[in-house]
Amino acid sequence: MSAGTAPPPVAQTSSIAGIGRVFEHRFLSYRRTFRASLFSSFLTPLLFLTAMGVGLGGYVDSSTQDALGGVPYLAFLAPGLLVATAMQAGSFESTFPIMGGLVWNRTFHAMYATPLTSRDVALGNLLWIAARLTLISTVFTAIIILFGAALSPLVVFAIPVAVLTGLAFGAPIAAFSATQRTPDRFAAIFRFVITPLFIFSGTFFPVEGLPPFLQPLAWLTPLYHGVVLARGLSLGTFGTNPTIELALVHLAILIGFVAVGTFAAVKTVDAKLVRG
Repeated sequence: MSAGTAPPPVAQTSSIAGIGRVFEHRFLSYRRTFRASLFSSFLTPLLFLTAMGVGLGGYVDSSTQDALGGVPYLAFLAPGLLVATAMQAGSFESTFPIMGGLVWNRTFHAMYATPLTSRDVALGNLLWIAARLTLISTVFTAIIILFGAALSPLVVFAIPVAVLTGLAFGAPIAAFSATQRTPDRFAAIFRFVITPLFIFSGTFFPVEGLPPFLQPLAWLTPLYHGVVLARGLSLGTFGTNPTIELALVHLAILIGFVAVGTFAAVKTVDAKLVRG
C-alpha cells in the first residue's frame, strides 16, 4: 500500500448477524457458569413460593380471603413472584455482566474491534437477557402450575409479561451500567430500588393496602404493571380485572420503559466503546 493511501474500511456484518454473534458469546459463557445461577434463578423463588404461598398462605386463607376477592393466597402470590423474579434477574444481568464486558475484561471492546458495531453489542446483550428471562419465567410458570396456583390456562401468557417486565428494568439499568467504572452504585440500586419495589408493588399484598398517598406511586414502576397483567392472566380475571382498556395501558407503559431503556443502552454502550 503506498504512503498516504487510506486503509480499506472494515466490512461490517449485517445487524441481525452481529446481534446473533454477541448473543452466541453470552450463551457460550453461560454454559460454563450456569450452575452458579441455579439457586438464585430457580430455587430461591421456589422457596419463596413455598414459604409465603403455602406456609403463610395457610394462615391467611384460614382467617379470611375477602381481602383477596376470595382467591387463595398462593394463587394471588404466585404470579406476583413470577414477575418479581424476572425483575430481579433482569436487573442483575444488566449490572455486573455489562460492566465486566466493558471495564473488567473488555470483551465488548474486542467485539467492537471486529466488524461488529456498538449497536450489535448492546442489542445482543439485551437479547440474551430476554432469553434468560424467558427460561426463568417458563420454569417458574411450570412450578406455579404444579403447585395448583394457576386458576386459568391463560397463565402461559404471563411468561411474556414477565419477560417484558424484566426488560423494563434490565434495559435502563444496562444503560446506566455502561456509564460506570466501578460497581459501587449497583448495591444502591438493589437496596433502594429493587428490594422496596419487590415488597411494595403488589407482589405480596394488594397495592390498595398501602397508604392512599403511596398508591399512585405504584404506577411509576414497571413491576406494578407487570404484576397486574400476570395476576389477571393467572387468575382468569383478565378482561375484567384488569379491563382490556386498562391492560393495554399497563402493556404500553411496559413497552415504553423497554423502548426508552433500549435506546439509552445503545447510546451509552456506543459512547463507552468509542472512548475506549
